[in-house]
Amino acid sequence: MATPPTRFVQALGLALDPAWRRRTGPERTSDWDAFSSTLAADESLVTHTYSTLGLRAGVDVLLWRLAPSLEVLERSAAALLGSGTGRWLTISHSFLGLIVPSQYVKRPTTQEQSMFTGERSKYLVVYPFTKDTAWYLMSQSARQGVMNEHMRIGHNYPQVRQLLANSFGLDDMDFLVAYETDDLPAFSQLVRDLRGTESRRSTVRDAPILTAVHHTPREIGELLGA
Repeated sequence: MATPPTRFVQALGLALDPAWRRRTGPERTSDWDAFSSTLAADESLVTHTYSTLGLRAGVDVLLWRLAPSLEVLERSAAALLGSGTGRWLTISHSFLGLIVPSQYVKRPTTQEQSMFTGERSKYLVVYPFTKDTAWYLMSQSARQGVMNEHMRIGHNYPQVRQLLANSFGLDDMDFLVAYETDDLPAFSQLVRDLRGTESRRSTVRDAPILTAVHHTPREIGELLGA
């Protein structure tokens, strides 16, 4: 069986220097056009753009990115931060993960997908999380039983799609999880339901949570005042 290609996923949160808004209208437009052109120019990775403006302190734009290597993510970030509005942006959050087949899901449904193909839902929620040592010392069959309950509840909410990426050794957390949906109240209820499952006992940390709204680069520029 062929080895699946390596795929790195990143949630990149960017904060805009307030001084940029004091530039003239034409300057802001020119800056954003340059940034957007750089964003679209690199075909070696997939990037979806989201606004977090006013939704969380210290984050204005969220880039949800898929690349074949860390070097591609690095090169792209360097180009973006040196282009137009990018010169006024700083990285406030960066979560890294590696997409690998799940050891708990034998046949992924449409809910468990890469979230980099097809149409985007309106909202994206991403956050890192870490399990305690006791979780990893459990047998595979015991962990599978816990996850079966977790997945059963998730399947009650088909309007919510999920990606789970491994972050072991790549970032501070164990996993990077992302959810995509058009129905935030349903997503919130799903999270509340999952709080009452056995898997919650082993979660050490699952923050910060970044909730973002999908927009095209042009729409984000308009929100920012470009």
